[in-house]
Amino acid sequence: METIWFLLWGILWAVYFVLDGFDLGVGILMPFIARDENERRTVFNAIGPFWDGNEVWLITAGGVTFAAFPGTYATMFSALYSALMLILFALIIRGAGLALREESHNNPSARGFWDWLFIIGSFVAALLWGVAFANLFKGIPIDAEGVYHGTLLTLLNPYGLLGGLLFLVFFLMHGSIWLAFKTDGDLHNRAAKLSEKLWIILVVISVIFLVTTAFSTDLYRNYLDSPILFMLPLLVVVCLVLTGVFIRQLAGKKAWFASGGYIFFATMFGVVGMYPNLLISSINPEFNRTIYNSASSPLTLKIMLVVVLIFLPLVIIYQAWSYKVFSGKVGKENHGYSETY
Repeated sequence: METIWFLLWGILWAVYFVLDGFDLGVGILMPFIARDENERRTVFNAIGPFWDGNEVWLITAGGVTFAAFPGTYATMFSALYSALMLILFALIIRGAGLALREESHNNPSARGFWDWLFIIGSFVAALLWGVAFANLFKGIPIDAEGVYHGTLLTLLNPYGLLGGLLFLVFFLMHGSIWLAFKTDGDLHNRAAKLSEKLWIILVVISVIFLVTTAFSTDLYRNYLDSPILFMLPLLVVVCLVLTGVFIRQLAGKKAWFASGGYIFFATMFGVVGMYPNLLISSINPEFNRTIYNSASSPLTLKIMLVVVLIFLPLVIIYQAWSYKVFSGKVGKENHGYSETY
């Protein structure tokens, strides 16, 4: 049961990064790709029906951490309190900016203020998610009681910042592909050209991150012990190559799914490498928070699994339906939703 919940924990985080990743990327790109108010409205409309639902997966991933691995949750939210609060504040101001800009439609200055909150919140959240997960892969200084022996700056180490840069770039590429897929005209052309450039940058950073991971972490041990796991990095490479191919073919939908596959399998590559650890101690491996020393009781895990098997498919069905309903391009013909969503 502990292993099943570990995999579910990783999958939920991976799905969150795939879904919320593209609207985080769109938010960061807005000042560079939208040249007037009409284009800014188009950018907002491209993610308007989706962003709130995408964050359900973040709540689910956090809830699973709390319910399935309360020991890890307690250590994580005490040791990484400052970093997690920064991410939380970034997501709050991002949501406020997105929701309130239309309330200021008669006040350009106020609308500009909310736009910049949305942009800054998207940037900070994207960067810090990468920093956080890179540090999870590398290990953080926690002792046997789960006390964190470091500061916020401790997390901003070279490997952590490289992880932040990796997340930032693949969210940007994912978002630019989404914009190219959802828009027409000049905005579409700029987004398509930008996604091609970002793909090249992502290839370079991915290689650097992979090499650095081999020297900075112990993730490779699980892969050497079970060579079949090398299918995961292979899938990462395949998805990244397919993303570049589809971008050049202007096959927006295929490129977005391939990009999502890259994000999903890249996240799972790191998560599976951590197994059975959830929090790795850089002080002493004996202080690691694992699926065995921080999990809930077997009965609790079984009851939760039944609940998940009932309700998770409902969430997937509803979200798939919403994506289908709003599957058209954004423009004057809004395909059923307000142009000022």
